[in-house]
Amino acid sequence: MVGMTLCIIKRNNELLLLNRNSKPAKGLWNGTGGKIEGIETPLECVIREVNEETSIDIRNFQIIYKGQVTWTVDNNDAGGFHLYLVEVPSDFSYSTPIKTKEGILDWKSIDWALSEENLGLGEAIPKYLPFVLYEDSPYDFHFTLLKNKLIDFTYLKRDIVKN
Repeated sequence: MVGMTLCIIKRNNELLLLNRNSKPAKGLWNGTGGKIEGIETPLECVIREVNEETSIDIRNFQIIYKGQVTWTVDNNDAGGFHLYLVEVPSDFSYSTPIKTKEGILDWKSIDWALSEENLGLGEAIPKYLPFVLYEDSPYDFHFTLLKNKLIDFTYLKRDIVKN
């Protein structure tokens, strides 16, 4: 089940990332987002979660649906999330680092996030991030992990944009 959301906020060549205090991805840099509550739509969830975690109202910007990410972990479905991209203007002022209850927010360069030597991100992010940043269509991404090791990554371009 895809019961969560994740948002990548982009400003010029930077991404607003959160170094998480708790699982999943505790201690790693990630986008912002969280669990879909009740009858909330994925779009409503991502708007709420980003606002809760950053105090940014992304309704003021174009919110682009980029697909979904799912996992199989040790041969079991492990859920996933709906993925969104929000590009803010180059003059958007948001000073970091900021310590929050969720973790530390900071702007990181796209080159930093895509670097193969970067161990500060979960290993899935650099695999789907280029699609999020540079492709117009949404995609379905699927990761297979066995004993905490990524063993397979597949993706499929979507024809229908979904919010």
